Amino acid sequence: MTTCSTSHKVVDWEAAARWVRDLQSQGKQVVFTNGCFDLLHVGHVHYLEEARSLGDGLVVGVNTDASVQRLVKGPGRPLNPEGDRARVLAALACVDRVVRFGEDTPLALITRLAPDVLVKGGDYQLDEIVGREVVLARGGRVVALPFVPGYSTTGLIERLRSGS
Repeated sequence: MTTCSTSHKVVDWEAAARWVRDLQSQGKQVVFTNGCFDLLHVGHVHYLEEARSLGDGLVVGVNTDASVQRLVKGPGRPLNPEGDRARVLAALACVDRVVRFGEDTPLALITRLAPDVLVKGGDYQLDEIVGREVVLARGGRVVALPFVPGYSTTGLIERLRSGS
């Protein structure tokens, strides 16, 4: 019997930085994005697939539980603990590495990883994307991807709570 474990894709900052450098040394482009990813839905999947299509590898930064709580996403958030959120993301074929970060922004992680492409969702203007200066200074790109209409974790939680 063979196993299909993807747990090896959840790594610490140092392992992620080595992986990024390895791909870049082969002339490949590394994409980075980040978020809470509390309840994974089709909007997330579409977003992550689109992000991955912009390069040869995708690293996803996931907010720790403490940083999600500081973001004031709503009462009782996150619903899923950080380890679970990281593992679910790692199981997606389009995600190559998952790294947790506990800071209020991913700036330190972006600086450490030095990705070639930085991606955020369409609710951000390019000049609002944290880490853009780091990526642009290296000759990289910053991209804001549009949302899939009708999908948000907050909206999903509200629908579940209201019973509709």
